[in-house]
Amino acid sequence: GLTPPVSVHQVMQIEALAQLAGIVCLQMEGAEPGAVFFFAAVDGVKWKRPVVPGDVLVMEVEINSWKSKFGIAKASGKGYVDGQLAVDVGSMTFALAK
Repeated sequence: GLTPPVSVHQVMQIEALAQLAGIVCLQMEGAEPGAVFFFAAVDGVKWKRPVVPGDVLVMEVEINSWKSKFGIAKASGKGYVDGQLAVDVGSMTFALAK
């Protein structure tokens, strides 16, 4: 989880990575086009450097587990600024509405 104090900038980084992972989840076999996904949990977040307004955060996510029967996905993600790791998310959990 997130341990205080967490800045708005950091929360927005997690939100952006979660939205990207959700879009990728919607492409998985068994996910209905236009389905709604819910961001359920985040864990193992490590901030490596500050991200400030004007920076470009390049994100990548990986779906580590997808259970189409239940609509549950686990993902991890990373964000980079100028090629340097800025944020590393160990685990995000999602539930897709069926």
